[in-house]
Amino acid sequence: MHPARPAPPTGRWTRPTLWRTWPVRRAVSAALGGALASVLLLSGCTALAEEDDRPVVVTTFTVLADIASNVAGDHLRVESITKVGAEIHGYEPTPGDVRVAANADLILDNGLGLEAWFERFVGELDAPHVVVSHDVDPIPIASHAGAGRPNPHAWMSPLEAQHYVDAMVAAFTDLDPAHAADYRANGDAYNARLDEVQDELESGLDALPPEQRVLVTCEGAFSYLARDGGLTEAYLWPVNAEQQSTPSQIADAIRVVEDNDVAAVFCESTVSDSAMRQVVGATGAAFGGVLYVDSLSLPDGPVPTYLDLLRHDVRTIVAGLSGKGEGS
Repeated sequence: MHPARPAPPTGRWTRPTLWRTWPVRRAVSAALGGALASVLLLSGCTALAEEDDRPVVVTTFTVLADIASNVAGDHLRVESITKVGAEIHGYEPTPGDVRVAANADLILDNGLGLEAWFERFVGELDAPHVVVSHDVDPIPIASHAGAGRPNPHAWMSPLEAQHYVDAMVAAFTDLDPAHAADYRANGDAYNARLDEVQDELESGLDALPPEQRVLVTCEGAFSYLARDGGLTEAYLWPVNAEQQSTPSQIADAIRVVEDNDVAAVFCESTVSDSAMRQVVGATGAAFGGVLYVDSLSLPDGPVPTYLDLLRHDVRTIVAGLSGKGEGS
């Protein structure tokens, strides 16, 4: 049995609040100026709306878009601002992103400080948004720059991700009350699938002795997954905005690997693994494989959906720490 799903922290709202009033196909605000407004006129948004008049939900990255699509079913059109393979932390919005967001009836973002660019970006648009991590019980970043701030990667926990699903159910119900029952049914079905991933995580790690349950990665993106799976976490940098490793960070990782006889180390798909390869060379640990966090893959890639992402990471971690990974 997996641990009980984290309850919403006391004193917080039990459902997300939609910021501002609901528009339908709001235009870009005057703050964007005439140049971007002209780009919008050339973008074909009007023609697109005529072809598909469903309400448009825009998310900040592909993981949220996939979850939202599962909750929305056929009733809403879901798009992601960032594309497959994009690094979300230090993303710089483009005029094309403005075109996408200007057509939105609702924008969903992760929050917890993940999208450093988002506040400025959404501030220039007359569109409401919901922070889907609203009811997550945040884990603070333990070390390095950002220590004490919330770790933003709560979607890497199948249990915390259920709060994301519930936030979307509530937001979509407010946006489109006629299909409220469908959103709730879709959300319940998706949460059941997240429970299955949590069960797989626990059963896969049960065979590992406690001294082998140390997860060493490039980014500190696995605090929530490590908590759920009973793993000790170590990393080179806390968030990918700081992906230039210092000699002391590499030395710290080497020390963790040697002190705990770690079988394998890992790195994420959106950053270079060169620093972690130095850890491998210095310790003899295997490179256990690539993990996915901030982005899905293309449809023919290893993680075309969020559930695929979770399963891939769980299986890669279990295989690596068991000495059965790709570099073993």
